[in-house]
Amino acid sequence: MKRILLIATGGTIVSRAGKNGLAPQIRAEELLRYVPDTVRFCEVTALQLMNLDSTNMCPRDWETIAQAVRENYDRYDGFVICHGTDTLAFTAAALSYMIQQSPKPIVLTGSQKPIDLEITDAKTNLSDSLLYASDDRSSGVVIVFDGKVIAGTRAKKTRTKSYNAFSSINYPCLAVIREGNILRYREETKGDKPLFYEKLDSRVGVFKLIPGMPSDILDYYFRLFDAVVIESFGTGGIPDAPYYHFADVIERWQGAGKILVMCTQVTNEGSDMGVYEVGKSVKNRFGFLETYDMTLEAAVTKLMWILSLTHECGEVRRLFYTPVDHDLLYPAL
Repeated sequence: MKRILLIATGGTIVSRAGKNGLAPQIRAEELLRYVPDTVRFCEVTALQLMNLDSTNMCPRDWETIAQAVRENYDRYDGFVICHGTDTLAFTAAALSYMIQQSPKPIVLTGSQKPIDLEITDAKTNLSDSLLYASDDRSSGVVIVFDGKVIAGTRAKKTRTKSYNAFSSINYPCLAVIREGNILRYREETKGDKPLFYEKLDSRVGVFKLIPGMPSDILDYYFRLFDAVVIESFGTGGIPDAPYYHFADVIERWQGAGKILVMCTQVTNEGSDMGVYEVGKSVKNRFGFLETYDMTLEAAVTKLMWILSLTHECGEVRRLFYTPVDHDLLYPAL
């Protein structure tokens, strides 16, 4: 019988309706009453770590969750973290960098409907997560949702209301779960022991381009953040028409140790700055990193992890392009 720690952090799965809408109210111990059949394959201990709408989740909370796993790691065979869906992909990615090479499964889940409703996806998601966390072949940080098992660095919320809320971006699902059976698409290589990292550096900003955006906004970003991810159009580039002055702003900040990263606003297939002049010219001139096939969630949280370790540009580049938990397939050229 596997021993699983259920860590509750809030979210829709534990919410009840109030006069101002849904808000987290159900405690961790109550969740287990809705999945009584799981006693057949695991013994669950509940930990109420926080009770947030996940819109309020922040890097300090990711550090708290990682610390809770670390403190309890030797006492349990696996972990299930209940979480709101809105920032679930960010949290899964952050934990993938803060807890690397874990031979034990760390499963994140949630739901689109509260668990105490008659019609809900919460019971299935929670039951599937406990099942996956109890399986001998499971390891690492994953999301289990709507019968899919997604690598923690590859998930994105792609639907706001439907039960199939999450997609695995630019990478296949690791497994599916159907009627209590785990069907694996690939066998994961387990690490010998986990690598825990305690801190994140949250001075990472995302600058989303829209047509006609004034260039001086980017200057403000450089003042506020140590790393700036520019979320551009298509395969990635910087507008260079005469009425744009982004390159001038970037040039003014050269030598200040800022990290520049290019990603695309397009969900699938990733960036490739070498295709068009608007991308290739600035990549060569300013030494942009680019996300290639990584998700935005993975890129942002990976930078937070890296900057907690170093600000040296060469080492930042090396770590950014070193794959962690399936986060990057495209070769860094």
